[in-house]
Amino acid sequence: MSVAIVTSAASNEEMSDTEDEGLEEGQEAEEPAEETNEDIEEGDEEHKREDKDEEENEEEEPEVEEPPPHVPLTEEMLKEALSLLCKTGNGLAHAYVKLEVNDLEITDISILQSFIHLRYVDLSRNSLRDLSPLGSLTHLLCLRVDQNHLVSVGGLGELPYLQLASLSQNRIQNLQGIAHPRLESLNLLGNELRTLEGLDCSNLYSLRTLELRGNQLQSTAGLYLPSLRELFLAQNNMKTLEGLESLVHLTRLHLRDNQLETLDGFSENMQNLQYLNLRGNLVSRMQEAEKLKVLPMLRALVLRENPCADEDGYRLETLIALPNLERLDKDFFEEDERTEAAETQRARLEDGIVES
Repeated sequence: MSVAIVTSAASNEEMSDTEDEGLEEGQEAEEPAEETNEDIEEGDEEHKREDKDEEENEEEEPEVEEPPPHVPLTEEMLKEALSLLCKTGNGLAHAYVKLEVNDLEITDISILQSFIHLRYVDLSRNSLRDLSPLGSLTHLLCLRVDQNHLVSVGGLGELPYLQLASLSQNRIQNLQGIAHPRLESLNLLGNELRTLEGLDCSNLYSLRTLELRGNQLQSTAGLYLPSLRELFLAQNNMKTLEGLESLVHLTRLHLRDNQLETLDGFSENMQNLQYLNLRGNLVSRMQEAEKLKVLPMLRALVLRENPCADEDGYRLETLIALPNLERLDKDFFEEDERTEAAETQRARLEDGIVES
């Protein structure tokens, strides 16, 4: 039995960014013919103000972050990190297909370009800024690069078999480069995303779970993902819900701790949504619950920590608006609550308070 363990020398070229800042002073002032004491005092005060302004400007300048020391992934490290010996694609040789390298402050993974048989790669808790060497790992199934210094994921390439990608707690600001046809789970928790534009939805037709908690998103616009089942959008700056009509297979939607004041944006196309978490938003009117009637399969709703949850008859009014609901704020509705809601609704219909 032959074992294929391909190695290559890592690139040791160091990159450094320098920034030159120039301050120009060239405004010439015309000297007065005669200078009085008052003029001198005014001039001194002006210089003091200018000095103070310069000091304040200097204080306000952000510190330029220095790149981490160059720490390449080496062959010695790989000897400890490789595992799971499997047959290669042709079945005639064997190779290690699993790599785990954590907590080593790695900045350079160029050596991995030659390890084309890798299927499971975990590079979490390092100092990576570039994933392009992974583009040659065409057999990759699972990639974890949590807690690094990534600002984008460009350069990953096609990776035709990639099914799980976890990129949480980086500094990713755009979604360009994520376009993998077999990707089923994508974790982008705790990054710096402000918009979902740039997500190549046309190539993400297998995506089932999308984790976007703890970003800076203000809208759901740009999510054309018909196969999506679970969507996590808690702890963003969400103010509007847009483009949800394409999420026809979505079953769970988490929107906790956002800034939603209304429940506009839900679509009758969302025929499979069963669980909706809206805890900690700004919904103040109980009438907003009426807008959720377009969700025929909705069975569990979380509205606690919204202003409307403090209104009298909160549970009763919610059940009247959504009679198929089974749980509100994780508490199941009792039979007597259902009876009261039905009787109240019937009485209102008879009195003409609501439309039949």
